[in-house]
Amino acid sequence: MKDLQSVELGVSQRKRVDVTGPRVWIKNELVRVGLAESLCTYVMMVFGLGSVAQVVTGGGAFGQYLSINLGYGLGVAMGVHVGGKVSGAHMNAAVSFTMCTFGRLGWKMLPLYVFAQLFGSFLAAGTIYAVYYEAIYDYCGGNLTVTGVKATAGIFATYPAPYLSLVAGFIDQVFGTAMLLLCLMALSDQKNKPAAPGSEPFAVGLLVMLIGISLGSNSGYAINPTRDIAPRVFTAIAGWGGDVFRSGNGWWWVPLVAPPIGGVLGAGLYRALVEMHHPPLSEQDEGLVDEFEERASLEKQENIC
Repeated sequence: MKDLQSVELGVSQRKRVDVTGPRVWIKNELVRVGLAESLCTYVMMVFGLGSVAQVVTGGGAFGQYLSINLGYGLGVAMGVHVGGKVSGAHMNAAVSFTMCTFGRLGWKMLPLYVFAQLFGSFLAAGTIYAVYYEAIYDYCGGNLTVTGVKATAGIFATYPAPYLSLVAGFIDQVFGTAMLLLCLMALSDQKNKPAAPGSEPFAVGLLVMLIGISLGSNSGYAINPTRDIAPRVFTAIAGWGGDVFRSGNGWWWVPLVAPPIGGVLGAGLYRALVEMHHPPLSEQDEGLVDEFEERASLEKQENIC
């Protein structure tokens, strides 16, 4: 009896304990979204730019092109883990623009997302520059160049291959971003075959890595305006100068303009050919029931045989 009374006393004492949250927190949704989007973009860019810096300054001793694809793919996955439940972890102005176009994000939110992505990308460029400062200067002998054998500007922003024209590069960026958004729409389509709950970060990271492996050699698969322009501005300030905008026949505007166009085209293609033709949910449920019953009947016949 005494043991029972002591247990009841302990329970009553626990009930009186106030479980308080953190003393400081942010309730404003816009601030929360902006902070999360900045941080997840920063994380993605640090891992991505860091993988490029390691490959370039190491002269191939610390990885090859596949290392960069893995770095960006896993960086995207980590970014989705960081901000996915708060901001959606777009980390890409082309994604945000496409979501606004198809009514999945309010247009009034677009400036916030773009600013957060620019801020995170700029900070990431500054971080990688600081971390690899001595490696960069040792590699290039203190001569910061955009083109040439010892060029280092490509660590931070994308530049076209010598053979690539502006027209071909524009098409390259439109197509690459179209594939990105088409597949993102499929991964999030709950009436099709979406990524399994909890596996979304890995699936999105794998998609980015796949684009890098298959569509990256022409111009470095920027497929992201904010990922490209913010580090480019940083390099212009940090010592590479105006060549970052003049190189590649004025390439800088292509990763800025082409990806939003490609994003809308890719997402629109998926909607036009797949998403708009899903049967009503009730019909889908009936189809699943029929399929289940048919399988059960076949299994029963096999057992009888």
